[in-house]
Amino acid sequence: MKRVSQVILITSFMPFCWLAFMAVHELGHIIAAAFTGGTVTNVVLHPLAISRTDVSPNPSPLITTWAGPIFGVLLPLFTWCLFRKFKIPGDYLVRFFAGFCLIANGAYIGIGSFENIGDAGDMMNHGSPAWLLWLFGVVTVPFGLLIWHRLGTKFGLGESDGKVDGWAVSASLAMFTILFVATFLMSPRF
Repeated sequence: MKRVSQVILITSFMPFCWLAFMAVHELGHIIAAAFTGGTVTNVVLHPLAISRTDVSPNPSPLITTWAGPIFGVLLPLFTWCLFRKFKIPGDYLVRFFAGFCLIANGAYIGIGSFENIGDAGDMMNHGSPAWLLWLFGVVTVPFGLLIWHRLGTKFGLGESDGKVDGWAVSASLAMFTILFVATFLMSPRF
């Protein structure tokens, strides 16, 4: 039975991290657009699509574009720090999510620069040099991996032999279900 719990934890938490990463990333774009006088015309946040925020007019496209990955790494890190400081149970789930966001944002920007796609393409088209995007990826991806270091046992890997906390399984499954349904219903078109 412990392996079933482990599988449920991992198979619900990984897609939760993906959807939550996209939501936090897009929130960065939305906040920056609001602060720079831009107007958000469309937000795609759907479980079956790559997220996107359309801003028009966009008086500060470089700021708006960079805000997605920057906010996308800072908010999860800040949240993890709060969980650690106040010793809130489940801090390892938030820690994993913070690492996930660092890796995903860093890889998206760093690798995207080679094909001039997505946010990386927008950044370069609006004046960011490729080396800056690579630097972002080179800093964030290894830092995300470092944050993940020694988390395997919390997810039933290694010496824990499949044993995971039951509340974490329930919380992960609930968070994924809620986020999946919310994103599915909120963004019916993509």
